[in-house]
Amino acid sequence: MDMTDNKYYITTAIDYTNAKPHVGHALEKVQADVLARYHRAKGFKTFFLTGTDEHGVKILRKMKEWGVSREPQQFVDEIAGYFKALKEALNLSWDDFIRTTDKERHWPGAQLIWKKLVEAGDIYKKNYKGLYCVGCEKFVTQKDLVDGKCKDHQKEPEVVEEENYFFKLSKYSKEIEAKIKSKELLILPEGRENEILALINEGLEDVSFSRPSKDLPWGIPVPGDETQTMYVWCDALSNYLSAIGYGRNEDWKNWWPAEAQVIGKDILRFHAAIWPGMLLSIGLPLPKKILVHGFLTIDGAKMSKSVGNVVDPFELVKKYGTDAVRYYLLKEVPSQDDGDFSIANLERVYNGELANGLGNFVARVLGLASKFGKFAVDFDLIEPAVSDKINATKVLVDEKIHAFRLHEAIGAINELISFGDKYVNDHEVWKGTDSKKKEILNLIVILDNVAAFLKPFLPETADKISKSINWLDKKNLEVKKGEVLFPRLG
Repeated sequence: MDMTDNKYYITTAIDYTNAKPHVGHALEKVQADVLARYHRAKGFKTFFLTGTDEHGVKILRKMKEWGVSREPQQFVDEIAGYFKALKEALNLSWDDFIRTTDKERHWPGAQLIWKKLVEAGDIYKKNYKGLYCVGCEKFVTQKDLVDGKCKDHQKEPEVVEEENYFFKLSKYSKEIEAKIKSKELLILPEGRENEILALINEGLEDVSFSRPSKDLPWGIPVPGDETQTMYVWCDALSNYLSAIGYGRNEDWKNWWPAEAQVIGKDILRFHAAIWPGMLLSIGLPLPKKILVHGFLTIDGAKMSKSVGNVVDPFELVKKYGTDAVRYYLLKEVPSQDDGDFSIANLERVYNGELANGLGNFVARVLGLASKFGKFAVDFDLIEPAVSDKINATKVLVDEKIHAFRLHEAIGAINELISFGDKYVNDHEVWKGTDSKKKEILNLIVILDNVAAFLKPFLPETADKISKSINWLDKKNLEVKKGEVLFPRLG
């Protein structure tokens, strides 16, 4: 079988290095990590890519704003280090971290894409005057503004007049629309698909793909014209190919197209219109899925450094633990919608669902089972109601993961935990433990499956549970008490 028949290539957006990561960055990485871990466990040869976007005007302006006297490369090196550190803090399983300032790994691919766009006759040069939002790194029109300001950055755009190279995105408008409507390019949730189809219906315009290097000296030079610098989105979107070898070797053919690209709703236009247009121009297939998550607010308000409500994911992990933070982001934030973060809610969920829910169930079962130590497992002793509930949970978890509704998948696992708790109470397993070995075996099987279902979501917790249930062979296991998983918060 061809490797490409059993592979899973998943990407996140690459994060802009004008500031340290916040909890919103953590959300996207954890969501993608669940999908990567899930597919690895299913036997797929998996490649999980993330990275940093390190060019553009915003970098230079942020350095000036902060009074940074170092070279831009030193500045982005430092910020990129914080994003790399998320891997350990959040127990992420990414396989590669690409940086757009990497001249050996990224630049060859980005520049080859440019050359192929030229070969296709899809790059042309013209004088242009328009409104430019530095925050969005894009030209905007009046209809994009609210009260004359960018709705995302609350700043008036600058009037820019310059000679740029343009990409013929309009040429591919109908083809992009057809691939989205046919589900060849599947966009989830459906509301985001409708959003991009409405944009296409209005008419996709050609997009600026360069800036004069005198105005943008920090970026990749346009091949054959060093008076121009590649537009940041042309540069950044190329990472999905450059990281897997495009422009350097033939390895990329083993991975492209991507099975899933996880992004925020604010960059949907770039990934569902410009990126497909680029791929069609250079003759490559489109990614199979674009999975779109919403924004994360803090206590109901948009995160803002000026307001002082930006939440540091490293501090959260330090105080509550990695899996508690992962659980909150995956369970309490709807995968496809906006969600809110608050310390009060995090602590409520921690005590209610992790300490009193999962943690208590694990402690009850292991405490009862450890009195026996070893079990000869006769699967004929597993009650039909228990088997049915486990099988139904598996079907539901699989279904919700594939639909990118991760919060509902965890909800299904929690229902299995509640089922197990009810089983303990209904059978009064704590009474006459010696006569309850069959019931305890049923509980062990429930708990073993809970650990398996939780593994993509809470890998550390799942591993701790599995270490307490040691399968000696296919028909024998040994159970021992484990550590307290989630000590109650005072």
